[in-house]
Amino acid sequence: MKMNYRIVLVLLVLVMFLSGCNGAIVTPNGEEWAVKSVVNEYYLALSSLDFIKAKSYCVYGSDQYYAVCQGEALVDNLSLYCSVITINAVIDIQNVSVNGSYATVSGNTSYLLTGCGYVEADDKYSKFYLQKIGNNWKLY
Repeated sequence: MKMNYRIVLVLLVLVMFLSGCNGAIVTPNGEEWAVKSVVNEYYLALSSLDFIKAKSYCVYGSDQYYAVCQGEALVDNLSLYCSVITINAVIDIQNVSVNGSYATVSGNTSYLLTGCGYVEADDKYSKFYLQKIGNNWKLY
């Protein structure tokens, strides 16, 4: 009789814990995922010194586009004097907000450019703004 009581007790406890789960897995919606992907790919392009690709993730003529152009000009100038230039650009996305065809992404960013003894570093909490143009999200 004690064995049946224990089995019933265990089953009741399991039912209580599992009833709140709904069996659902929380995943970001498609737009949030797309926004995160663009920002991560943008940072990957910067780290790869692929400025054409980095600019392709930006609205042409925007502040973000011109920031990439400035970085590209700096690397071009440094490459006149040294052959090894590196950029390590990383973002740890903390928050994504999508509102129609506009989105914001915020998180901790780290940027390190080195070449021939020149070092430029920046670590901060950053906020990025994106606009959906056609089917693509772009930084602006």
